Amino acid sequence: MTENDYLLAWAAYGLAALGCLLVWYHLTGWMWRWLREPLRLLVAVLLLTPTIVDPAKDQFAPAVAITALDLLFKVGNNAWKAVLDLTMYSIIAITGYVVFVLIRWPIERKVKEIRAAREAEANSEEEPTLRETNRDRVADVDTRYDQNGDRRLRIEPRL
Repeated sequence: MTENDYLLAWAAYGLAALGCLLVWYHLTGWMWRWLREPLRLLVAVLLLTPTIVDPAKDQFAPAVAITALDLLFKVGNNAWKAVLDLTMYSIIAITGYVVFVLIRWPIERKVKEIRAAREAEANSEEEPTLRETNRDRVADVDTRYDQNGDRRLRIEPRL
């Protein structure tokens, strides 16, 4: 296998892995956020983790592919190394995600409190009620007289 074939194979695998990730993002879109994000992370680690396959340590292959091929065809002894690489990268990714969540959580709570305060402020400054708007107008208008200034025969009650 020449260097160009090796790079071409990795490019094809990278595009296929990104396509699988896109499908996985679509499939997990309906889930609760705290379940969806770790699942997406684990699938990304599963698809994008490389492992060494050459004794000279200069060629890599996808760890999931090496594990599957070694277990199905029993042709090599790289399955355990690939599983260890997958486990190591999964632990690193989950630890990074937990740190990210621990940083994000208080920020989101603070933003939620600020939004609730803004909504409470907006609700307290609502438009005045009909009674409040009519209070001044009713006090100034004398209903005992009509538009021409003539006295009305009937006095209507004020509501």
